Amino acid sequence: MDGFALLTITILAVFLGFEVVSKVSSTLHTPLMSEANAIHGIILLGAIMVAGSAEDPVALALSILAVLLATINVVGGFVVTDRMLVMFSAKPRRTAVDA
Repeated sequence: MDGFALLTITILAVFLGFEVVSKVSSTLHTPLMSEANAIHGIILLGAIMVAGSAEDPVALALSILAVLLATINVVGGFVVTDRMLVMFSAKPRRTAVDA
C-alpha cells in the first residue's frame, strides 16, 4: 500500500472510533473497557510483529515506541477496569461478632 492509502485508512479509523465511542452511554463504559483491553492486546501483538520484521532503524524505533505505548495502554486499561469493579463489588456484611 502506498502512503496515501494508509493515511486515508488512519483518518477514517479515527473518525469511526470517535463516532462509536461518543455514542455509548456512560453505563456501558465498564463492560466496554474489557472489550477495549482485548482489542488493545491485539494491537500490541501487531506492534510486536512489526517490530520483529522492521529492517530500517527508523521503523524499528517507531515500532518499539508503538510496543511501549500499547503495553502502557493495555496495563492502564486493566488497572482502571479493576478499580471500577472494586467500586461496584458488594461490601461484606458486619455481624454482631464483628462489632
